[in-house]
Amino acid sequence: MESIYFNEEHNLFRNSIRDFVNREIKPFAEEWEKNRQIPKDIWLKMGEQGYLGINLPEKYGGMDLDFFFSVIFIEETSKAGLGGFAAAVGVHEFMSVAHIAETGSDFLKEKYLTEAIKGTKLGALAVTEPIAGSDVGNIRTSAKKEGDFYIINGSKTFITNGYYSDFATVAVKTDKDAGFGGISLIVIDMNSEGITRSKLNKIGWHSSDTAEIFFDDVKVPVENLIGEENKGFYYIMESFQLERLIAAIGSTAGAEEVLNITLQYMNERKAFGKSINKFQILRHRMSNMITDVEICKQFVYHTSWMHNNKKFAVKESTMAKLKATELLKTVTDECLQMFGGYGYMDEYPISRFYRDARVGTIVGGTTDIMNEIIAKIVIDDKRYDSTYKGDKEYSETKAQNYEEKKSEIQANTAKEIILSLEKRFRPEKAEGINTIIHFFVSGDNGGDFTVRIENNICKVIEKIEGEAKCTVKVKDSIYEELELGKRGAEMAVAFGKIKISNIGEMKKFTKLFQRLF
Repeated sequence: MESIYFNEEHNLFRNSIRDFVNREIKPFAEEWEKNRQIPKDIWLKMGEQGYLGINLPEKYGGMDLDFFFSVIFIEETSKAGLGGFAAAVGVHEFMSVAHIAETGSDFLKEKYLTEAIKGTKLGALAVTEPIAGSDVGNIRTSAKKEGDFYIINGSKTFITNGYYSDFATVAVKTDKDAGFGGISLIVIDMNSEGITRSKLNKIGWHSSDTAEIFFDDVKVPVENLIGEENKGFYYIMESFQLERLIAAIGSTAGAEEVLNITLQYMNERKAFGKSINKFQILRHRMSNMITDVEICKQFVYHTSWMHNNKKFAVKESTMAKLKATELLKTVTDECLQMFGGYGYMDEYPISRFYRDARVGTIVGGTTDIMNEIIAKIVIDDKRYDSTYKGDKEYSETKAQNYEEKKSEIQANTAKEIILSLEKRFRPEKAEGINTIIHFFVSGDNGGDFTVRIENNICKVIEKIEGEAKCTVKVKDSIYEELELGKRGAEMAVAFGKIKISNIGEMKKFTKLFQRLF
């Protein structure tokens, strides 16, 4: 189908990538799967072609091209039928390295970005832990600062490229008492003393290595910190949008390739005297799947366009990942059925697509997590903002808005913040809402407050009045951290740092006010 997103340069680039895949990857698929390892030389070959720095700065050896060149690269490598290889490349170029490119210092970019683009150093992203899983805010790997070093202790699991990588971008706790507000990202050389790695065996993605990593008093220079200390959670959450978009691109391309090889097989396979592509029930199954994949692909392209134009597409990236990974799972299952018994044989590419597809609905956020994020956006009216300093337009806008609000409101202490609710009130959001909230804030900067919302007017009173629909009990310092974005509300509630009598009422209440930053 003709596309508005690709020009002649893109098409030439696609031909180049496709030729590379057919020459350097597909012929070795079985060997890499059997060895459960991608040879180092393929990284060097990709580096020589510039494929590992497509969107990265020319200053460090990248090509600095628009995102649709990466879309093509992801599509064509995903069609190779080696899910493990595609995953390894995606983690290296678009996850581990991306954090360094976005918020890393010049020192980190010179040391790691340049080598990663060349393919001389392989990167991993280490976030997931044995007990944390999707709950990133609950990671326990610690980084204690001692002089010019961080001392790292803890473990990570399910880390793609974790066994053979030369460095890893690692999520650590730099403030153990601050919930997800105490997470940082640090680059760690994987040959450092105190690191042990064990390779994990998987159902699929056999060609990529997946590891469990242990850190025992590992010394890492403080200059290996990415961006600002304790901002790591926000960097990770933002990078998830790209990670999920990449998963959507790869899954859609994979589904398209599965359909292609299945159509070819159906044309060649005969039953009852005719090709099986002549049986109506099979034809209609295929036509439905082809339609679903084409619709999904166009939405993925639209989301890629949003990313290319610096739009923070949380909803669209999440929807794309949700639909594309589930669709790939369905398509590979249905198409394997077309092959009959042959589909269950290792020598048929469909069998590899089948076992590789299953993990797509787990990595980068499970299907259930995707559904909940979408629900929060479209039902709870939750807004997600960009945090990368690399987003110049966003940073300047955010800084300007913050300064304007700061000069207007001047709210820093718990008492000032609660009193500022009147100025921050958004009456257009309060239609039909009448409520009373009692705040009991302990500490020198606290007090007892009644916040009354009635007839689209907000009134704050420095005493307790009326019958509350919700009461809030919290220490002044905790409340300040919550309002100023230094601590997350959900984790504060979970750990008893703030006690709310009616969560539903409080959620409705908080939507009525502008944030402080």
